[in-house]
Amino acid sequence: MKQLLAAVVMVFLGGCAAIPGSHIPSGTSKWFSEESGGKQEEALDLESQVDIYSITPRLIRTMKGKSAAVPAQNADLEKEIESYDYVVNAGDILNITVWDHPELTIPAGSMRTPTEAGNWVHSDGTIFYPYVGRVKVAGLKVTEIRDILRERLAEYIESPQVDVTVAGFRSKRVYVTGEVKTPGTQSITNVPLTLLEAVSQAGGLTEVADWTNVTLTRGDKTHQFSLRELYQKGNIKENVVLRPNDIVHVARNDAAKVFVLGEVVDPQSINFGRSDISLADALTEAGGFAQATADASGVFVVRRAPEGSNKVANVYQLNARNATALVLADQFFLQPRDIVYVTAAPIARWNRLIAQIVPTAQAIYFFARAEDEVTDTN
Repeated sequence: MKQLLAAVVMVFLGGCAAIPGSHIPSGTSKWFSEESGGKQEEALDLESQVDIYSITPRLIRTMKGKSAAVPAQNADLEKEIESYDYVVNAGDILNITVWDHPELTIPAGSMRTPTEAGNWVHSDGTIFYPYVGRVKVAGLKVTEIRDILRERLAEYIESPQVDVTVAGFRSKRVYVTGEVKTPGTQSITNVPLTLLEAVSQAGGLTEVADWTNVTLTRGDKTHQFSLRELYQKGNIKENVVLRPNDIVHVARNDAAKVFVLGEVVDPQSINFGRSDISLADALTEAGGFAQATADASGVFVVRRAPEGSNKVANVYQLNARNATALVLADQFFLQPRDIVYVTAAPIARWNRLIAQIVPTAQAIYFFARAEDEVTDTN
């Protein structure tokens, strides 16, 4: 009987890695290659695939230095705004005024708005004007239209003074969709419309907007921008002048979350809001350490490695056994899709192992005892 129990204990001790318990594995692990249909077993050296850093004051200072807010100017944006001039197209409405010749000007009165009193640009890109007849205006700036009208009216009027303005901007628009308060179309006018202004005119962001993930679709190309960089850090490079038929989409923050797992009171995922989430924030949201089982020296943040690094992940470890180290947790800021993992204390893993062994040992004990009783009776 003792030998049988000892054998059971040895089997379970040999399978310690399979016992439930939170810990970060290291060394060489095995995985199954999908290319071989899951049949070929290959070795994956985890230690060579991750970079491990201790969360120390020096690391915090280094990270703060890399993320310091440095306002970035955008010379291309400034140049485009300075040279911007609206181009008239079919659907626009023009107001044309010839000074000292009211018979050539349809005034806007109490019964007519400037749009109703204006000259509509027809689908063929022309307008009709007295004396001049049909004039091709699509694709021209108002200054160019003014010069054409003045030149042609000079045949009938001495030194005509002509003014041309756009009363209705109807030919060009952009589309703002996603997590803004009033999604819809916005007209492009004689004032350049930027990405920031389009979002503001749409009522701003909703509570569930991911302001780090704003996409601009222009033709067959898509560009990604971060309003967080623009709002918080003054990075003007995240702002552009919009063009006709651009589509601006603000994503939801469903995917922008961190995951808190392991020996915490309430393992969960936490959505990013408008402010940063520190490691201390994440642990607090999850109810803190599970005091009976957590190993405070094993608080890990697993982060996907940067593109081109040839690594799987970067792992940051905080030793919070000394409670003052939690100050570092408050200064270590998480990124979307980070995994916070609190390992189990060795005693907790041992207790779980014992919890697996005891039911089996008890069953064997009672079974052997029953056999002995039957033997004694016979």
